Amino acid sequence: MEQNTTNISKLEETINYTFANKDYIITALTHSSFANEMKNKKIEVAYNERLEFLGDSVLSIIVSEHIFADYKKFPEGELTRIRATVVCEKTLAKLAREIKLGEYLRLGRGEALGGGRERASILADAFEALLAAIYLDSGNDKARVAQFLMPLIEPEIKGYVSAGMMIDYKTELQQIIQQADGERLEYVLVGTHGPDHEKIFDVEARLNSNVIGRGSGHSKRAAEQNAAKEALAYFK
Repeated sequence: MEQNTTNISKLEETINYTFANKDYIITALTHSSFANEMKNKKIEVAYNERLEFLGDSVLSIIVSEHIFADYKKFPEGELTRIRATVVCEKTLAKLAREIKLGEYLRLGRGEALGGGRERASILADAFEALLAAIYLDSGNDKARVAQFLMPLIEPEIKGYVSAGMMIDYKTELQQIIQQADGERLEYVLVGTHGPDHEKIFDVEARLNSNVIGRGSGHSKRAAEQNAAKEALAYFK
């Protein structure tokens, strides 16, 4: 069994928070696979699923309050889409990797050998548990959690908004097109450029094979949204 001797002080330095009660952070870093292997040795070890539950709620309210205050002109639906995009496994795993959280996890031997330290679900869960650990250790101080969280997650929020994903231009364009019978709208990928890690997609919005909008983006979805945004100018 792997019993990763967690260098708590190094992680504390990384997240700029020192735990008064180390049990919180140790539990946050403990996966159920580790606890189960210890249980086989008749040793009871707390693991992070309960903290993950609490951390999910803390994360949601902090992000909700932030976007509610910063994006005053956005309606409820757009705020919901921002939150759903950044409060998701993919984003949380990315943030966990930024602070190298996987290096500190206590995993069972099988999970560790099976790539658990890089598994998105495990990293995302541990990140939420870490938020809860800070929250509890700081005396339920949501602002202290935000002090750690927001510098990490705010670039994700801004990136989503700046990519033009907040307004669903494709749906808006489709609703206009559907008002006339027999019209056919499609999005065609016409090219890509840039290095693999920063690839740009170029898309054309075509109405009955006629180009009515062009757009580019770091994903096909973003490029299609931008093409639809340009196309909408023809109908307004």
